[in-house]
Amino acid sequence: MASVKNTAIVLAAGQGKRMRSKIQKQFLEIQGYPVLYYSLRCFQESPLIRDIVLVTGAESVEYCKENIVEKYGFTKVVSVVAGGKERYDSVYAGLCACCDCEYVLIHDGARPFITEEILKRGLDKAGETGACVIGMPSKDTVKLADDQGFVGSTPDRKSVWMIQTPQIFEYSLIRNAHESIRCKDMSSITDDAMVVEQETGVKVALAEGSYQNIKITTPEDLFIAEAFLNSAENIQK
Repeated sequence: MASVKNTAIVLAAGQGKRMRSKIQKQFLEIQGYPVLYYSLRCFQESPLIRDIVLVTGAESVEYCKENIVEKYGFTKVVSVVAGGKERYDSVYAGLCACCDCEYVLIHDGARPFITEEILKRGLDKAGETGACVIGMPSKDTVKLADDQGFVGSTPDRKSVWMIQTPQIFEYSLIRNAHESIRCKDMSSITDDAMVVEQETGVKVALAEGSYQNIKITTPEDLFIAEAFLNSAENIQK
C-alpha cells in the first residue's frame, strides 16, 4: 500500500545515558556519518514517504537543521521540532507537527538500519487494520519474573516477538489515541502500540523487520553497526 501522504516521524531526542558518551547517541558517527543520518536517508530516498518530521531536544533543534538536514540535503524534512520530557511527549509533538497525513511511521532515530522492504511490509500491514508494529520473532527463550525475582513463567517462544520501529498507524487513529491517553497515567507506556491498544481496542498487526534493525543503545552496538555496514559494502562489491 503506497500512499503519497505518509509522514515519517523520526525521534532523536534521547539522552543515551547507557552509551556513556558526552555526545548523544543519535549524533555519534558510524563510518563518518551520524547514526541519525542513516534512517533519514532511507526515508528521504523512499517513494513511500512524502515528508519527514524530525523531533529532537530543544537544545539540538538548530544543530539538526544546520548539521543534519541542510548538510546532507534531506529535503523531505518539513519540520524540526522540540520533543518533551518523555518519549510519548516527543511522539505527540511530532504528531502535532504533521500536516494532511494519512499514515504516520514513528521511528527511533537510533535505529539506522531500516530498509525500503521493511517500510513496504509495514505499510501493507497497516493498511489492513490501521496499526502495525515492526519486529522479529525472538531467538531466545524469554522468562517472566515474579515479584521475588524468580522465574514466574516461560511463554512459548513462537509467540514472542522483539518489537522494533517504525511503528505505523493511520494518522487519525494514533493522534486520537494520544489525545485520549494524555489525561491519564502514562508511566507504564513504552511504545505507541500500547497507546492504541489501550485507548482504541484496535488490533495491532505484526510485520517482520530485520535482525539487523538494531537500536544503538550501548557502546557495543556501535561495533555491531560497523560490522553490518562493512558486510553490506562487501556484498555490493
